[in-house]
Amino acid sequence: MGAMNLRDTASALTTGRTTSTEHVRSVLAELDALTGTPWENAVAARNDAAALEAAALADEQISAGNWIGPLHGVAVAVKDNIDVAGFPTRCGSAVLADAPPARRDARIVEKLREAGAIVVAKTHLHEFAYGPTGLVNASGPAAHPHDPSLISGGSSSGSAVLVARGIVPVALGTDTGCSVRTPAALCGIVGFKPGFGALPEQGVFPLSTTFDHIGLLTGDALDASLAWGALPGIAHLRTPVSELRIGRLRGGIWEQTDPVFAEAVETACRTLSDLGARLVDVELPETDEMLEVYPVVTGSEAYETHREWFEADPGRYGTPTAALLAAQRDRLAHEYVRAARAAGRLRREVVHRLRTVEKLDALITVTTGVRSAPLTSDPVELRAPLLQRCIPFSVLGVPAISVPAPEGDSCPVGLQIVGLTGGTHGHGSHPAESTALAVAMAVESSA
Repeated sequence: MGAMNLRDTASALTTGRTTSTEHVRSVLAELDALTGTPWENAVAARNDAAALEAAALADEQISAGNWIGPLHGVAVAVKDNIDVAGFPTRCGSAVLADAPPARRDARIVEKLREAGAIVVAKTHLHEFAYGPTGLVNASGPAAHPHDPSLISGGSSSGSAVLVARGIVPVALGTDTGCSVRTPAALCGIVGFKPGFGALPEQGVFPLSTTFDHIGLLTGDALDASLAWGALPGIAHLRTPVSELRIGRLRGGIWEQTDPVFAEAVETACRTLSDLGARLVDVELPETDEMLEVYPVVTGSEAYETHREWFEADPGRYGTPTAALLAAQRDRLAHEYVRAARAAGRLRREVVHRLRTVEKLDALITVTTGVRSAPLTSDPVELRAPLLQRCIPFSVLGVPAISVPAPEGDSCPVGLQIVGLTGGTHGHGSHPAESTALAVAMAVESSA
């Protein structure tokens, strides 16, 4: 638990204080040290020889003056529902226990490699990314990085654990309803879900093609900003917080009944106000409808993907996953079509209202309704508190980032920042992402 963050690692590599080979060897040694600990299964697969070969190439490039950017020569981990050439993609399930190695990288992994990053491991996930706890996996549950009696959150559980334990500075995850943001919130790190389609999904095993997003997990918001900006095709510029109008979500599930959560939001809002941002209270009356259409669309699309495997041998799935799939078996086509159309309408209408009527650049709320839970918890009981404050922003397809509240402790509070800024206006190629990152960094800096 002592690995450098991304910016320090990049600095050490470019100044010659370390080499990529030394860095990768150190990371591999930390992965070795997980053996026999509660976090051993955070790693789903490794290919040390390939990682060291890539590190040697990065050393040659950097020493020749051909430095690509902050990810060049840096060890990263990838969630095991994302294809990495030479690794099987097992999605945390016995269903794919005999999966052959992927023949090519997913497009997002290609982008990581284009940026110079080095894949050192595939990581644990909640089975087929169909759950927010990290409890369901053929290798067993993923333990919290700092208290192994607690859950890590999911579904990008192993990626969050490796980042939170300081083993890798950056990891890839996926986020359909909460799966980058929730484990980040529970583990006390940053989980960044860019807008829908901002990062390519080719080569990623689908849960719901309507809502699936790729995301990044890092130790803090500055590292998330650096990693995002280092990806090919991303023109990322810092957005001045003093120019922003930010909505504090109120009403319904957005009211904070837990005083710890309420104080975390208010402290963050005071920080942003002190920096010149304008904070306004705002409601999201479409929340209930978004929470209704999400499971219909996601469940229908998941069942279509799994139908043949599930009907042939449902016993190969974890019990909670099998129950979720079985519940979709008799779903009528018109129910799915109605929900999918409603999701499209909500995406258009709500984002338009928030941007042009409310004139908002961002929203702020908490990420989850609980701070963590015992490993012995019932996954069914945890679905709502871990999912429901994240789902609306997956339905809307807008970028959202979970950042630890500044005064967190061993059981942190995740604050969720949602980016809404439209147009370009000097914000780079992805203005809403730039806004979300800027607000997250401002909140983080108040610590």
